[in-house]
Amino acid sequence: MATDIPSIMSHVSIGTNDLKRALKFYDAVLATVGGRRQHEVPGVAVAYGKFFPEYWVQKPLDGNAAGTANGVHFSFIAPDREAVHAFHAAALAAGATDAGAPGPRPEYGPDFYGCFVYDPDGHKIEASTIPG
Repeated sequence: MATDIPSIMSHVSIGTNDLKRALKFYDAVLATVGGRRQHEVPGVAVAYGKFFPEYWVQKPLDGNAAGTANGVHFSFIAPDREAVHAFHAAALAAGATDAGAPGPRPEYGPDFYGCFVYDPDGHKIEASTIPG
């Protein structure tokens, strides 16, 4: 059993009602934090990550409309504050809605720096540096 894996997460999946629009958005935004397409199921889904598929963007497999959940958001690790700003700017340019400009968030820790946006499907996403 591998004990040196740096995360407890394998991956997350989000639904989209417009795959083409969502992929254009995530191609631009995730590149700012080192993410790229790792796996594709043409016309159905794309998985992004640095080294393996971590964040799936896909049409709902049950054929129903994709939705969002209140209180749920997904955070991406930014290597530095400049990347947080680049993530925020790329997201807004690609159609996101601002949910919190880049800046310190002392309520999350003394060194926490991040931003929040809603993607074009309404999913809340974040980029932040790792305190420490």
